[in-house]
Amino acid sequence: MDLNYTAEDLAFRDTVRAFLAANLPSDLQQKVRQHLRLQKDDYVRWHRIVARQGWAAPAWPVEYGGTGWNATWRHIWDEECARAGTPPILPFGINMVAPVIMAFGNAEQKAYYLPRILSCEDWWCQGYSEPGSGSDLASLKTTAERVGEHYIVNGQKTWTTLGQHADMIFCLVRTDPNVRKQEGISFLLIDMKTPGITVRPIIMLDEDHEVNEVFFDNVKVPVANLIGKENQGWTYAKYLLGHERTGIAAVGRSKRELLFLKKIATEHLKHGKPLLQDPLFAAKVASLEIELMALETTVLRVISQASHTPGPEASMLKVRGSEIQQLLTELMLEALGPDALPFDTDYLEGKAEHSLTGDDAAAPLAGYYFNFRKTSIYGGSNEIQKNIITQMILGL
Repeated sequence: MDLNYTAEDLAFRDTVRAFLAANLPSDLQQKVRQHLRLQKDDYVRWHRIVARQGWAAPAWPVEYGGTGWNATWRHIWDEECARAGTPPILPFGINMVAPVIMAFGNAEQKAYYLPRILSCEDWWCQGYSEPGSGSDLASLKTTAERVGEHYIVNGQKTWTTLGQHADMIFCLVRTDPNVRKQEGISFLLIDMKTPGITVRPIIMLDEDHEVNEVFFDNVKVPVANLIGKENQGWTYAKYLLGHERTGIAAVGRSKRELLFLKKIATEHLKHGKPLLQDPLFAAKVASLEIELMALETTVLRVISQASHTPGPEASMLKVRGSEIQQLLTELMLEALGPDALPFDTDYLEGKAEHSLTGDDAAAPLAGYYFNFRKTSIYGGSNEIQKNIITQMILGL
């Protein structure tokens, strides 16, 4: 794999930069760069701006509305969006359920759902984890009993990110309790407006409503919403998780955050000199930057295998990507020291123009640090990912 950009690649990068400069709303850019909280309208507005350009699904095949970009161009797009400070295109529809529908759905499901995902007409959330079934996902207990042309779903999902906004949820459900646990799972698409669904907020340590519990009480789901074959959902779930874990690496965002770290370490002094000139702190930043460069190269190797669905190598990306993201937030707090302690929710939610402390860069960082403890847990905990690497890559 050639890591040097060609003249064509550089021309494409210029095109992307021109598009972002002309179309990224300044208020959204400010929110992202200052680590402020994004609202539903922020995500939807940016998604639809990109969709109008035809770039909302870079990795999709052209036949479904994708761009036809190669791996290098997709990487350039991700990196430039992160550099510019765009809100993310949420992965639950575009990068998670859509590939499953393309690979295993029928013609009717593809024709109905994919255009709605592409246009952001439907907001999707993920129904995988349950109380007691997180890393051991195959032990899930939410049931779906077939009655005529419907499944009757009962159970509970948890840690459902942004489920309070969702129109649809893709769910793993148990359709056969009498076989090996991985063999009795099916993959259902469920309308969140269906009677019997209750969404309860989980308020996190940073006082944000990001995740939820979702309860299903005799929820009727048409059999037509089953993806693929009944009791084959574990295969589809693993396929989806490969796409999710690759995205969790978030190299572009980490490169942007590294620049932010260097900025605050330059502005804050130690013994009268910029903290970034302190040998010990500078060594930590340099070590982090080297790890990030290595991760970027590994990501490019994985995604450049165009005909290859992400497999166990996605676990490597997830582990290193999440560790780097956490270390970035740790070094931000270390750089700011006590200045990072105040917590100002009005500023984080855009209700105040400036933070109470007067240091707008520092105000969000304690919450940012605590929030990013999750990255080594979601998408399959890092301990589980290391088991996958050990067994499926190293053969131990």
